[in-house]
Amino acid sequence: MKHVILGNGPAGVLAAEIIRRHRPADEILLIGHEPEPPYSRMAIPYLLMGDIREEGAYLRKDANHFERLRIALRTASATSVDTAARRVHLGDGSAVPFDRLLIATGAKPIKPAIAGIDLPGVHPCWTMADAREIMKLARPRARVLQMGAGFIGCIILEALAARAVDLTVVEMGDRMVPRMMDDGAGGMIKRWVEMKGVRVHTSTRVQAIERGAPLAVRLSNGESLAADLVIVATGVQPNIAFLQGSGIDCGVGVLTDAHMQTSVPGIYAAGDCAEAFDVVSQRPIVSAIQPNATDQAYCAAMNMAGRQAVLPGVTQINVLDTLGLISTSFGRWEGVPGGDRAELLDDPHFRYLRLEFDGDVLVGSNAVGLTEHVGMLRGLIQSRVKLGAWKQHLVADPLRIPEAYLASAQRQDTRAKP
Repeated sequence: MKHVILGNGPAGVLAAEIIRRHRPADEILLIGHEPEPPYSRMAIPYLLMGDIREEGAYLRKDANHFERLRIALRTASATSVDTAARRVHLGDGSAVPFDRLLIATGAKPIKPAIAGIDLPGVHPCWTMADAREIMKLARPRARVLQMGAGFIGCIILEALAARAVDLTVVEMGDRMVPRMMDDGAGGMIKRWVEMKGVRVHTSTRVQAIERGAPLAVRLSNGESLAADLVIVATGVQPNIAFLQGSGIDCGVGVLTDAHMQTSVPGIYAAGDCAEAFDVVSQRPIVSAIQPNATDQAYCAAMNMAGRQAVLPGVTQINVLDTLGLISTSFGRWEGVPGGDRAELLDDPHFRYLRLEFDGDVLVGSNAVGLTEHVGMLRGLIQSRVKLGAWKQHLVADPLRIPEAYLASAQRQDTRAKP
């Protein structure tokens, strides 16, 4: 049997290894579109900081790892999938047959439609090649403008700050990290970042980038800023355009069932390109974090290898370190219609907590500067246990999470004391 895996990131690599463990005689082909050995994109900020060299980002440090496991590697991009003929067509004009296929092509950066976006000195921060170009320009005191202050943008921000650049961040949302943080949390992160010497423009768009040395960046607030380097961190989207016309059902990402199988038998998906069932929102979502990607890859690979595996579900889990300030976002942090809310704010000490309820079930949270009970908070949200009387205690004092967790999730007889 021949297994073809599209995408050689963490999900693709893990899947190949699991298939080999259970199918020692099968043929396995791992296809990635970049020339480097399989590596982790999450390691790129550490490369920018100077904490690691390129080899430190490689997913497997042994140069003979894949050869020893008889996992063939190929550098190519998929252009289409013929599900009837069971073939993947590649950008070099060739086609690869398969018996089982895993789509683990991840995500790709969104390029905004802005004049000058393709000028020299304007780069995304997504590939190893991008990192090399950024490191050439992001020298101490270089004027760097970053477009976007989302989750990925804040990780890049930290790496740029470590390079001692003169950094300005432009975010079109009304707060930082607008897709995972509410007004209170996003505003607090902004104040923290500005206190650390980074200029932040929210509710502002880049209207154009004009050629020159330095580049001139025109903003919607009327300002024009000089920049030696412009970083584009305006979000990513699942890399699935090549599946158009394949008959594989897609929404935002590739739709999968509990076995990570797509609408076409024998074809699976995992990672940042896949939609899996979210236990909190009770609907399929793309949950683009590495722990979910590896869980999905494990499930898909076991089924590809003929072993039964079921994914219990995923949920929205984000933990972010922004210049030393830890923030978390779990589940339906934005709340549900008609739901109740509890909030704690300690502005001078950069501490914030918001809990969102659906009836007496905790369904989401935002937290800044409060890390003591993150595991319990996540456990309450993922388990969807009924809190009963403990809901009102949490509304009165959101910091009583440990007691609520022990009484509800662990079913221990912890008595509520007003």
